[in-house]
Amino acid sequence: MKLPVQITFRDIARSEAVEAAILEKADRLDRFSEHIMSCKVMVGMIQKHKHQGKLFNIRVDLTVPGSEIVVNRDKAEDIYVAIRDAFDAVKRKLEDYARRIRGDVKVHEVESHGRIARVFPDEGYGFIAKPDGSEFYFHIYNCVHPDFDQLQIGDEVVFLEEMGGEGLQANRVSRGKHKTP
Repeated sequence: MKLPVQITFRDIARSEAVEAAILEKADRLDRFSEHIMSCKVMVGMIQKHKHQGKLFNIRVDLTVPGSEIVVNRDKAEDIYVAIRDAFDAVKRKLEDYARRIRGDVKVHEVESHGRIARVFPDEGYGFIAKPDGSEFYFHIYNCVHPDFDQLQIGDEVVFLEEMGGEGLQANRVSRGKHKTP
């Protein structure tokens, strides 16, 4: 961290043990990103509730290049649990930030398109023909929308291609037109 951790106590007495726990958690964040510029932590107590007793609030505000990561965890009865939960959430957000910086992006499966070639309603399966002539088996349980019994020969569908135990199969079959990028 480029700047020292700033800890503010609000509606609660300053505690060296709480400060030590926060500093330990903040130091561990450097393992996930070397780009942390500052870390501000606000420790507070939510007004007493007659049935629940003391409830604590932890707000962590990290500054990283081009972004700010803010986490607010409240309604914990144990201050150390609140600190742990807040820093766990910050760690997850910091990991997401690092993935974005590296350019790691989740790739979604590409949907294929075709038309219903044959349907066997009594047996609960059918086949989809793609424009290139290949055919894909699909089962009643692979239909997303509409229901299997509403599909008719010639309907245009989109689906995910999978290799099954007996060859090419269609999964997540739904009626719809192919979207061109």
